[in-house]
Amino acid sequence: MIRILIADDHAIMRGGLKQLIEFDRHLQVVAEAENGSQVLERLRDTAVDLLLLDMSMPGLSGEDLIARIRTHHAKLPILLLSMHNEPQIAQRALKAGAAGYLTKDHNPETLLAVIHRTAAGGRYLDPRIAEQLAFAGTATGESTLKDLSDREYQILRMLAQGLSVNQIAEHLVISNKTVSTHKARLMEKMGFSCNAEIIKYAMAQGLTE
Repeated sequence: MIRILIADDHAIMRGGLKQLIEFDRHLQVVAEAENGSQVLERLRDTAVDLLLLDMSMPGLSGEDLIARIRTHHAKLPILLLSMHNEPQIAQRALKAGAAGYLTKDHNPETLLAVIHRTAAGGRYLDPRIAEQLAFAGTATGESTLKDLSDREYQILRMLAQGLSVNQIAEHLVISNKTVSTHKARLMEKMGFSCNAEIIKYAMAQGLTE
């Protein structure tokens, strides 16, 4: 029996995933979490064979959360289930230590197959994303994006979508000052001087889709 922890900030999504997963008699959902802090708590209290993790949750999430989990649960397979199909996001997740990355628009059979594969020690990358990465080696600015921390990259995307510092702080459950600090650092690293340059760059890189 493969014991699974589902982490997603939407209760309906967690419920649907649990119902789907438990159609497979070899899989069992033993815990759920709606944010990064709860993920860490559940992992301390519950024996888990696989973490099915939403890439974007309020507070601690993404690359930062994966790195924190890796510190205490180095061998735990982490399968990212995400609405984002941008290759940069998947690449950063895998680099941080995720075993697999799958977008949420796949059919149930694919999800179950990937769960079995990653729980058994295998790795998986959504084929459509893998194809984009294969042809992205010479993409303008790619090496610069890699220099951003996960939080800086997350805030860059949110700024590009038109969110204000206050809105980003509320969504990520962090202070305005922290958002402003990350914004200043990413603008320095990327050579941006204003929000308009962020939006223009993000659109060119397909980060606003």
